[in-house]
Amino acid sequence: MARAIELALENVRSGRGGPFAALIVEGDRIVASGTNLVTSSNDPTAHAEIVAIRSACAALQSFVLARCEIYATCEPCPMCLGAIYWSRLRAVWYGCSAADAAEAGFDDAFIYRQIATAPAERTIPFRSLMRDQALGCFREWQRCDKKIPY
Repeated sequence: MARAIELALENVRSGRGGPFAALIVEGDRIVASGTNLVTSSNDPTAHAEIVAIRSACAALQSFVLARCEIYATCEPCPMCLGAIYWSRLRAVWYGCSAADAAEAGFDDAFIYRQIATAPAERTIPFRSLMRDQALGCFREWQRCDKKIPY
């Protein structure tokens, strides 16, 4: 965690991004690290955890990180939480809480509320379109003998 905090401080001081960093660790080895690069890369998905997960997956040549843990300077946001579950990390260690982040201007409580809201009632309209045709993608996946389940 100390190394993640150092990276987050370096990131802020350099002006590359926000006050967040994350490390992916397998056993005693740091597999990958990431810092928040949202503003420097103009990529709203470039959160430290996402950057670290992408880097770890590339380094380990796997989309499954089940033998790894993540050390993040802050409790993960909803997007990063989803990525943590999809990558199957076995544990999450974090420094600051979501409430601490909110006090610093990084409040994701609104997103959590939107997730719990019915799609038609969300702030950004969500509408289904061409569902029957889109279901064909799932049917094709179910029939495919080349698929790699995840």
